[in-house]
Amino acid sequence: MNLIVRNAKVRGYNTPVDIGIGNGHIVEINRQIVAGAATEIDAQGMLVSESFANPHLHLCKVYTLPRMDEEALKDYHGADMGKAMTAIELAARVKEKYDQSWIIKNVRKAVALAAIYGNTHIRAFADVDSKARLEGVKALIRAREEFKGMVDIQVVAFAQDGLIREPGAANLIREAMDLGADVVGGIPWIEFTEAAEQRHVDELFAVAKEYDKPVSMLVDDAGDPGLRTLEMMAVKTIEQGWQGRSLAHHARAMALYPKPYLQKVAALLKTAEMGVVTDPHTGPLHARVKELIEEGVLVCLGQDDISDAYYPLGYNNMLEVAFLAVHLLWMTTAAEMEQLYDMITRAAGRAMGLKDFELKVGSPAHLAVLSAPNVLEALRYHHAPATVISHGQVVDTEAMRAIIRQNE
Repeated sequence: MNLIVRNAKVRGYNTPVDIGIGNGHIVEINRQIVAGAATEIDAQGMLVSESFANPHLHLCKVYTLPRMDEEALKDYHGADMGKAMTAIELAARVKEKYDQSWIIKNVRKAVALAAIYGNTHIRAFADVDSKARLEGVKALIRAREEFKGMVDIQVVAFAQDGLIREPGAANLIREAMDLGADVVGGIPWIEFTEAAEQRHVDELFAVAKEYDKPVSMLVDDAGDPGLRTLEMMAVKTIEQGWQGRSLAHHARAMALYPKPYLQKVAALLKTAEMGVVTDPHTGPLHARVKELIEEGVLVCLGQDDISDAYYPLGYNNMLEVAFLAVHLLWMTTAAEMEQLYDMITRAAGRAMGLKDFELKVGSPAHLAVLSAPNVLEALRYHHAPATVISHGQVVDTEAMRAIIRQNE
């Protein structure tokens, strides 16, 4: 063991425990570990958990709001989200100025903040289209290598402006995969016809099969109960045998589904082993989280945006995201807050395809040593962890703050 966290309060244990770490993994959890280690951390009876994971962040767009007016923001946050497609079209204007040289600086700030706030895994979207070209993908791949071992970044090649309505997008997605992108990303609901939506789904799943990669898609992200791309995606996942490798994001139209159709979709999601990422703080509609959980569907929370045309705030603090969800989802009981905590740790890790993302012997040592004694207090204040451990090593948060200063 090279690292021991002592006197840790761990969910599922009745008394404080010591956590022994060696070779990047948790090797022992006991009431008292007799052996010593080169580095020992006293958790002082505070909560120690898995680190946090963010399965949805438009990382190429962070801090771009100052480059925009607020028209897209107004349309996306309209009460019925009826102008969500217009918002996307307005927000696309910033991509005409996309250049890796300034995108990477914004990305570094956001990822360094993630490290400080114990967010060690991010599924990060980069727009790929005729305006953005591959500038965002290149910046995110560069950041993935720079932060390797501290924050793991899954780069999503994302057809934000559509695939069928955006000539050349399919070829750009393949080029992004050749560059080293990790996930195939789509947004089928933005196409003009149902037939085009199905083609969008089919073509991107074909790319995923060709490159043997997982799929993430933003589905039904508008106030239209007739949208059906979540269903399309789940059916395609089952047909292609991509169970456990397919992740749906937003699904805001679900808020308007009649109950019988919701039950049908939930059954499809379970058969497809397909999780849903919800971001209730970034739009007035959201997936029906409580009902999905009751049906046994995997649900997790995402940051979604940081200071861009869709959301003006955010700083990669998943505890803050869960804090907001307490209110927006009315998940205020102790048991519900434990569920929310899972939605930014274990469930988020499962949704991202992370293996053994749990605080147990044999798992990779990705941990957050909090300054709160329990989940309630952690959510109440949503402070940065006292110590963050990634891949079995303590993250140098002062170095992360220096990165933020250097990239202002």
